[in-house]
Amino acid sequence: MVSERIKVNASDLQLELNWFREILKTRSQLNAKEECKYADIYDISPPYFNGSASDYALYIKKYELSFEERFLLILALTPHIKPELLDIFLVKNENTNQIYTEFGGKRGKTHLGFLPTGETAMFILAGSNLERRFSLQRAFDGMGLLARENILWLEETEKGEPAMSGAIMISREALELFTLGEDRKPNFSTEFPAKLLETEMEWSDLILTSQATEQLAEIENWIEHSGTLLHDWQMNKSLKPGFRTLLYGPPGTGKTLTAALLGKKTNRDVYRIDLSQMVSKYIGQTEKNLAKVFDRAENKSWILFFDEADALFGNRTSTKDAHDRYANQQVSYLLQRIEVYNGLVILASNLKSNIDEAFLRRFQSMISLPMPGKEERYRLWKNGFSNEAILASDIDLNEIADKYEIAGGIIINVIQHCSLKALSRKSNEIQIQDIITGIKREYHKNRRTI
Repeated sequence: MVSERIKVNASDLQLELNWFREILKTRSQLNAKEECKYADIYDISPPYFNGSASDYALYIKKYELSFEERFLLILALTPHIKPELLDIFLVKNENTNQIYTEFGGKRGKTHLGFLPTGETAMFILAGSNLERRFSLQRAFDGMGLLARENILWLEETEKGEPAMSGAIMISREALELFTLGEDRKPNFSTEFPAKLLETEMEWSDLILTSQATEQLAEIENWIEHSGTLLHDWQMNKSLKPGFRTLLYGPPGTGKTLTAALLGKKTNRDVYRIDLSQMVSKYIGQTEKNLAKVFDRAENKSWILFFDEADALFGNRTSTKDAHDRYANQQVSYLLQRIEVYNGLVILASNLKSNIDEAFLRRFQSMISLPMPGKEERYRLWKNGFSNEAILASDIDLNEIADKYEIAGGIIINVIQHCSLKALSRKSNEIQIQDIITGIKREYHKNRRTI
C-alpha cells in the first residue's frame, strides 16, 4: 500500500514537472524563434504549494528557493523520476550527426537516457545571454544554496574539459526524501568513508573524571549556544566556526563511547572516520577521501569523530623527501577543512604526546581520559553486569577493582566472557574463576602478566 507521504510527494512533484515541461517547451520555441506564449522562460510561474505537507514543498518553503534554484532542483530530479522528459535533447544536429553542443548533457554507463549537465542548465535558463550564464555558474561553485547544502553539485570533469560539462548530481538523501519521504542516513561506502556511531549505553554508564566531565559540559554549551554566540553576539568576526577537541588516553578508556554518547545526549549524528584506514599512499587520494566526508557533513550539524588521529597528526621530523612533503600536504588539507567546518570535530589519540604541538594549538579543548582509578573501576564492574546475572558469593568487586588496574573496555570484555560462560552452563550465576580467566585472557592479549 502506498503511504500518504509518498502520495503527497508524487502529487507535488508532478506539478513541478508540468512547470518544468512548460519551460522546456518555451526554451525550444524561443531558440527556434517560433511564436511563443512567453517572452522569457522567467515569465512561467512555478506552482504554488499552498499549505502542502510534501517534503518537496516544505523544503522549498524552508529555504525560500528562487526560480533558478527550483529549476535546478527539478532538473536534477528528472532523470530519476521522469527521464523521458529529457528525450527532447537527444535530437541530432543534421550537420554533425551529434546532439546539439549547446544542449550539453551526457549518457550514463547504464542509463540510456539524457543526463543533464551544467551546460544543459545554462542553455535552458540563459539561452545565449552570457550575463545570465556567468551568474548561473555561482549555483555550482559552492556559493549557491543547493551546493552549500550538498543537495546538488556538478560531477568532476577530466582535466582541461569545461567544468560545466559535468553531470548535475543530486544527493541520495535528497532524492529519497523528496520521493519516498525517507530521511535516510548515508551508509559507509567509497563515496562516504565514514560510519554512523551509535550506542545503546546511556550517559550514566560513562565513568569519567570530574575534570573530563566539566570539559565535556563546555562542548555541550557550545552545541546549544554556538548560533547565538556567533551571530546574535556577532562573534563570527573573531571566532572561527565549529569546535575542535582532542580526546586522549589509553585504549579502552572510553574515547569512542564518549563521542557516541555526546551525540546521543545532544541529538546529533556522530560519524566515525578511521584515519588509519583513510590515509592513502596514492597522491591526492587521502584528500579526496576526506573531502567526501566534509562535503556531505557541511551544514548537517554532524559530529565528526576522527579515530586513530596519530595516523595523520603524529609528530613529524623535517621534510626529507617527496613522501614527507606529501604527508604534510595531507595534514594541511585536513587542518584546513577542520577549521572551516561549522560543526563539532573530535580527534582521538592514545597519547597526547603523539600529536604535533603545532596542531594542538588549533583545538579549543583537550580532554584526558586516563586509566580509571579503583573507585571508577568498581563502578564499571558493578554497572557492567546484566540485571539478570547473579554474582557468586565469593566475588568481591571491591577486591577485584583494587587488584586489577584495567581500562573500562577491558572490563566490558571480561564481563562478556564470564556472562557467556554462565549461559553456556544454562545458569545466570557469574563465577569468580571465569572473571579471573577473562582478566588473564585480556592481559595476554596486551602482552601483560598478572
